[in-house]
Amino acid sequence: MIRPRERLLVIKLADLGDAITATPALHALHAAYPSVRLDVLTSAVGASVMADLPEVDRVLVADRHLLDSPRSALRPSAWRRTLALIGDLRRHRYDTVIFMHHLTTAMGALKWRILASALRPAHTVGLDNGRGRFFGTRVPDLGFAALHEVEYALRLAEAVGAPPASPCLRVSLTPKAEEGARSLLGTLQRQRFAVVHPGSGSYSLARRWAPERFAAVADELVRRYALPVVVVGSAHDGVDEFVSAAHERHHNLAGRTDVPTLAAVLRSAAFFLGGDSGVVHLAAAAGTPLLSLFGPTDPRAWGPWRPPACGSAPAAVLQGHCPYDGPCLYRGHNLGQRDGCPGRDCLRDLTVPMVLERIRALALL
Repeated sequence: MIRPRERLLVIKLADLGDAITATPALHALHAAYPSVRLDVLTSAVGASVMADLPEVDRVLVADRHLLDSPRSALRPSAWRRTLALIGDLRRHRYDTVIFMHHLTTAMGALKWRILASALRPAHTVGLDNGRGRFFGTRVPDLGFAALHEVEYALRLAEAVGAPPASPCLRVSLTPKAEEGARSLLGTLQRQRFAVVHPGSGSYSLARRWAPERFAAVADELVRRYALPVVVVGSAHDGVDEFVSAAHERHHNLAGRTDVPTLAAVLRSAAFFLGGDSGVVHLAAAAGTPLLSLFGPTDPRAWGPWRPPACGSAPAAVLQGHCPYDGPCLYRGHNLGQRDGCPGRDCLRDLTVPMVLERIRALALL
């Protein structure tokens, strides 16, 4: 078994949820090799998760879409940025590099192959679905949903002799973030409130439950249970549609929180309701009771992760019925149907009464 000697690099050019699901593996690596320098190459949003983790020595940031397509590879500017990144990484002389990515496309596999060859570490480790023969140590990729994404990352850590030290997701709640949350919440922090996130990230709108249905649930929480609702998200998360459809006045923090501050808001909430997005993983990491609504994505791969060792607060999934042979996004070793099936029945079949009943059944009210 290979073992990092002095400098270890983990590559996870990730969205918010992907970055959070990597944190148990980062903890395992640090626990196994506390004297080894552990750096992470990630995206800007990934850095917002990892920069304050005590396990990580340095976070480097790159464009996660660099050389992702043939069109990108034809741009001189893309190669200039790639060569600059390689030059920066080579200066650190990493002896071990772990690639925490599925090789779902030929172009993506080529990108990682170029990087592995250019960095010339003593050891490279990655997932192999048939495209990863260039890795020195290959961890079998059994396909999406054969394991949760947290478990895949932990297997990569185990490949370099780092057994799981704790399976729990991690997010650093800094004093600055907690103060920011207190300022935004005002008097709400002294009472019970729910947080609703109507978005699904920018990758696939097919994962998004209708914002007007989220608004209807939020209205019922106010009317029936006198429970204030805080809505969070970005400009691309359907918050404007949510606000337009709502009949009650809800507390709108959309666009007003960075990731650490949002984590602190979530930590204070009675529960969280959201779709298949990075924010649900942030809520899971914060320890917030939650219900997540899934459609075309398999929660066995991407569902909120909170095993019993990480707390008893519910982290539940409600998934609409798929009339075909399972979820259509991220299937096997492929991306599947990014836009979902034509009818998108799996999410349309989730009704407002069904969601409210599940919230009651989870004793979140």
